[in-house]
Amino acid sequence: MPQTIAVLDFGSQFTQVIARRIRECQVYSKIYHYATPAAQLKADGVTGIIFSGGPQSVYGKQAPHPDLAVFDLGVPILGICYGLQLMGHFLGGKVAKGERREYGHGTLEIVGKSRLFKGLPKKLKVWNSHGDKLVKLPDGFHTVARTENSEFAAIENTERRFYALQFHPEVFHSERGLDVIRNYLIGICGCKGDWSTANFIERKIEEIRETVGKSRVILGLSGGVDSSVAAALIHKAIGKQLTCVFVDNGLLRKGEREYVVGLYKRNFKIDLRVSDSVDLFLKRLKGVSEPEQKRKIIGRTFIEVFEKSLKSIGHADFLAQGTLYPDVIESVTIGNNPASLIKSHHNVGGLPERMKLKLLEPLRELFKDEVRAVGAALGLPREVVWRQPFPGPGLGVRVIGEIKPEQLEILRNADAILQEEMMKSDWYWKVWQSFCVFLPVKSVGVIGDERNYAYVIAVRVVESIDAMTADWTRLPYDLLQTISNRITNEVRGVSRVVLDISSKPPATIEWE
Repeated sequence: MPQTIAVLDFGSQFTQVIARRIRECQVYSKIYHYATPAAQLKADGVTGIIFSGGPQSVYGKQAPHPDLAVFDLGVPILGICYGLQLMGHFLGGKVAKGERREYGHGTLEIVGKSRLFKGLPKKLKVWNSHGDKLVKLPDGFHTVARTENSEFAAIENTERRFYALQFHPEVFHSERGLDVIRNYLIGICGCKGDWSTANFIERKIEEIRETVGKSRVILGLSGGVDSSVAAALIHKAIGKQLTCVFVDNGLLRKGEREYVVGLYKRNFKIDLRVSDSVDLFLKRLKGVSEPEQKRKIIGRTFIEVFEKSLKSIGHADFLAQGTLYPDVIESVTIGNNPASLIKSHHNVGGLPERMKLKLLEPLRELFKDEVRAVGAALGLPREVVWRQPFPGPGLGVRVIGEIKPEQLEILRNADAILQEEMMKSDWYWKVWQSFCVFLPVKSVGVIGDERNYAYVIAVRVVESIDAMTADWTRLPYDLLQTISNRITNEVRGVSRVVLDISSKPPATIEWE
């Protein structure tokens, strides 16, 4: 097992960013529920612990608190924002409401020597987001940095190796924040900084072989990077014990079925079966307009299709999926975590009890850019590794409201034009994702001398690194004009094209 830094999640919107920053320092990180027993962390052999921020007050009735035994594990602990307040509250200090909320940029002045700030200037621009503040130091701590609004912006107890920051070093807005995190990991926790893609592949192959043994594995292959990398990794581990099933659910892009089957025949020696389930999925989705309900129906139907596939494949003990870390995080429920549910994912949440298959998710701990690196290391072709993400529910979450066959056809044709122009201009490889959304509203247009009362297509193009945050892409005006003109002229049933310029947050990348 690699050296592991545990991030206890107290509901911060930046918890996943903390995990990413740790991995950028080539140290393996894992996010744990805030109340994970200290015994579990000890059994996992964690090298250090980070308390994330969070939206609650330490004094609140519903405030998330850690297992206090974590303070006796003997490993370094770093508290961030709410994490600092937790350490103050439970270790003899005092937390109170601040006279004013400290939000946004601030200036950090380093006033003492600290290994956290080794090699850094005495003043840094940092980013804050808190209302409560520490007003009395906990036992054995001293101040090493302050801001305009906080006398205790950075504190530490070097004897117990406890450190805490009121600001957020993990966010892009905090100057030299990554260096602060690296100082904690390397200088304080003693991490070697040697976690790499090669380490991951080697470890996962061993884990897959140990977990699966001589059993057979069935995998739902979509042709996207997630399921493709999962398939390649599992195939490298167990070879012919893996069978892949491509499900045509009627929610695919134009020509997708032919593309995926051809791709895998050319590049892989994997047992690939195709399940034509178009009628089944569209029948189940008829009359359904609520996004979460659509996702759940699609997820349940996928499971049913796999169950039926087993009859032709023979016995299998495992269902493999290309679940990624952001999928897991966005699907967290309030009952399990102080963070709010964003949206459910069709491949997250376990299997129905009647189904005897066990889940195999070798990529569950990775972010998208890490998955691409694994795919490249495994020798997958560029067209797979750098293919843009496509949601598991497919066009089902890109047709807003009820899904109808004629609307799917309009969306397919519009999206095919967008992808063609993105490829032709080479912008396809420069962005995270580009796609069309069908809006169930009609708008008046003109074709020739005739009135055209037809639907609206939204174009969504975003830049991102790991899908946790995203910004809309500033495509050249000429390219946007070409895309719009072609869609309105060539796709029957469309009168207008609009551009989505929302970032994530507050919006999500997909519309549903």
